[in-house]
Amino acid sequence: MSTVAPQRSPLLARVNIPLLAGVLLLLVLGSMVLAVGLGPVSVPPGEVAGILARHLFGGGGAPGRYDFIVWELRAPRVVEGAFVGAGLAVAGVLTQAMTRNPLGDPYVLGLSSGAAVGAVLVITTIGSAVLGLVTLPAAAFAGALLAATGVFLLARAGGRASPGRMVMAGIALAQLLSGVVSFLLLRTKNPEAQQQVLFWLLGSLAGAQWPLTLACMVLVGVLLVLSAAGAGRLNLLVLGDDGAAALGLHAARFRLLLLVVVTLLTGTVVAVSGSIGFVGLVVPNLSRLLVGADHRRSLPVSALLGALVLVWADTAARLVLAPTELPIGILTAAVGVPVFLFVLRRSSAGVVGLS
Repeated sequence: MSTVAPQRSPLLARVNIPLLAGVLLLLVLGSMVLAVGLGPVSVPPGEVAGILARHLFGGGGAPGRYDFIVWELRAPRVVEGAFVGAGLAVAGVLTQAMTRNPLGDPYVLGLSSGAAVGAVLVITTIGSAVLGLVTLPAAAFAGALLAATGVFLLARAGGRASPGRMVMAGIALAQLLSGVVSFLLLRTKNPEAQQQVLFWLLGSLAGAQWPLTLACMVLVGVLLVLSAAGAGRLNLLVLGDDGAAALGLHAARFRLLLLVVVTLLTGTVVAVSGSIGFVGLVVPNLSRLLVGADHRRSLPVSALLGALVLVWADTAARLVLAPTELPIGILTAAVGVPVFLFVLRRSSAGVVGLS
């Protein structure tokens, strides 16, 4: 006689979500202030807060000796890291709901591979600095959009794109695009370009500057608000197309809308940070372990956890082998693989799920 493993209650099932989100937001902001102060030149948190307050809210006094380090070098990087982490985590939440698979993330749909092709094509041909600051991000963003279009067209059958076909089309397209990246990398004879490609493919926030950071903040912020507004519909989508239709949701149309949002999120964050793995896979599952499968609870928690994770991952990347910098992808993989295996074991026991 077969038995079903009992479902365990989420660890924070009874915690008020606004309260939890407030605590996590304070942790993120505090971590950002601490992260800005850490580096080869250490800056006390109080002085960091003072410099940030003077730039954000105005105030008298001449710039101090740490002003350039804090405001121009580290602050845009830390802020960008927070929004990149939040964007990747929410993109993972949406992808897992869209594909009805708790082990899905934007990489499954080939979006990151498409962005990589666009960026690597620019690096190995015209060079990322030829047309200015936005050349590389624009190429990566365009690559992600083209990949999403390909996935949708390949998965479309009978007037709609089913979750299973989207996953299979995404995996196939990702493999093809990875081969294109390898070809572009092998054909270039420029060692500097090869090094830049390899570093970009593993993710880095080293090139963060305020113009790109502000663009990332605006785009990701708007997309996060839109995602939160549709969190209730995500709960219907994971019931399946028939179940969603019975409750008034046109699943195929909503899935297409989610694909657009995930593409914009992934394209934006990959364009400014390169390919950073495991955040979009691990963080949504971790948030469900903490607060449950209701997307109205798990989505905001995922966004804040993603921001927290990437702020500290980037800080570690700067400090572990200082003055040499590690690509962030190495650290997220080192932490993400064990967590992924842990989540996988719990998922196989029927503990982690989307509903």
